[in-house]
Amino acid sequence: MTSPSLIFQLEAQVATITLNRPEAGNTFDSRMAYEFSDACDRVNQDDLIRVAVLRGAGDTFCLGDDSDSSPGVADVVSAVAKPVIACINGDAISAGLELALACDIRIASVNARFGLTQLQYGLMPHHGGTQRLPRLVGRGKALELILTGAIFDSAEAARMGLVSQVAPATEVANEASKLALRMAAMAPYSLRFAKEAINKGLDLTLDQGLRLEADLYFLMQTTRDRVEGITCYLQKKAPHFEGR
Repeated sequence: MTSPSLIFQLEAQVATITLNRPEAGNTFDSRMAYEFSDACDRVNQDDLIRVAVLRGAGDTFCLGDDSDSSPGVADVVSAVAKPVIACINGDAISAGLELALACDIRIASVNARFGLTQLQYGLMPHHGGTQRLPRLVGRGKALELILTGAIFDSAEAARMGLVSQVAPATEVANEASKLALRMAAMAPYSLRFAKEAINKGLDLTLDQGLRLEADLYFLMQTTRDRVEGITCYLQKKAPHFEGR
């Protein structure tokens, strides 16, 4: 699926979604927001897709939102049951950073800059930034970054745990692809259940989270992939998971 504002590619069970408005800093308008929602729905529904990578065209990831786009793109990403990797190939500012925060793993270019700058314009983050950033970097640091509208670089983002890896600008896409392929080789239900256990568990007590983990683990025992994994482990060969 290709359009003037969005590019969708599928290869080796990895879907790559590219925001394709480089002349506008890959900001979202209403059209791209709806196309993006459709792309994320496809990721959720297509059994051939195991992992998604989100990136921006050109040398920018995303500089925000041109309008009050509907649906909210960060919420759309957070609703994807499969792992989503943000390949932050350039600046991720305001709603662009909120979009990256809604992904599961973030890999950044050494040249990327970050910031939630909405307060400078009499606004505030409204795509989940006030909720997801504190969960990643802690309450105090999130308050500092949001209330000052600070812009910070990828090295600082890595130090505070916002991104898990920093790569040269020429290599960041390759690093994201390698990580996606490594994850796509895992059993699909294992990927989805592990993500669900972590994300939902953050909103539960420890005891509730442990029960959720146990329930999902029990469900895993009913899959063919579980049999495949154990059999191949005993036979010392690589498993071939089918998502069943």
